[in-house]
Amino acid sequence: MSQDGFPPAAARTPVSSNACLGLKEPPSPCPAKTPIQILHEYGTKMGNLPVYIMEKAEGVVHNPSFVFSVKIGDVTCTGQGPSKKAAKHQAAEAALNILKIEPGPNPIPKNEDNGVAVESHNQHNPIGVLQELALQRGWRLPEYSVCMEAGPPHKREFTITCRMEALSETGTGNSKKSAKRDAAEKMAAKIQALSGCPDMPWTPRPTVRLECLQTSSGENISMLRRNPLSIPNTDYVQMILELSKEQGFEVTYFDIDELTVNGQYQCLAELSTIPVTVCHGTGISCGNAHNDAAHSALQYIKIMASIK
Repeated sequence: MSQDGFPPAAARTPVSSNACLGLKEPPSPCPAKTPIQILHEYGTKMGNLPVYIMEKAEGVVHNPSFVFSVKIGDVTCTGQGPSKKAAKHQAAEAALNILKIEPGPNPIPKNEDNGVAVESHNQHNPIGVLQELALQRGWRLPEYSVCMEAGPPHKREFTITCRMEALSETGTGNSKKSAKRDAAEKMAAKIQALSGCPDMPWTPRPTVRLECLQTSSGENISMLRRNPLSIPNTDYVQMILELSKEQGFEVTYFDIDELTVNGQYQCLAELSTIPVTVCHGTGISCGNAHNDAAHSALQYIKIMASIK
């Protein structure tokens, strides 16, 4: 006891003002749900869970870039980010926009250069519009390069070139980001102007998403699921050609100049699927190599089309 008759300060028990008034302490706020969690809950309620697919991975080790697509019901959206998680977040957020589902008080912020939503929801982001346009049509993603930097340090001006298939556009701005946006906006406008025009400098390749083969009921894909691919003297080049016409993709063969260690010809067969499928083939002639590559491609398609 102290001289005043009170217990020492160290022995006193602090009591909050809320406790003195008989009030309960307010609960700590719950963290906001991410777009991925919200979309998953929506899919669970609807009996149709979202499916994420990595469409592309590029860039260098210290600066990677990923593109993911998400499909839920009839809605398909894509997103890009510096990590797989960020790309899936962007894709989920784009799907929530289409479905008109409120993503919550703290949605994942869209990165100006990486966020990709469907075109109608991305008019403020020409970079995203252009990238989504490429993914939807099965084109190669646009490429950007700095071709000029001018002006004093306090007032720099950048010129960036955007290349997409056979097209090229340049944009300028007081930062690389603004110049890139300007180039993307000009490229998107040019593609819109050329759409359906005979002056289009290249013919877009037909494409099909691999997951769509799982639900296809075409005659050729159904026969591929049922029949073995081990019948001798089968013309697999013709078989995959008929399948490609039915399913809406193209097959391109690339001959490799170098022979194998056994002295055989070799080639690559590229299918314009999403993602792109490439298979290797070898044989005693170029024709045999093509047939072997087609056989490998059919085996892969059969596996993908049979996944439940």
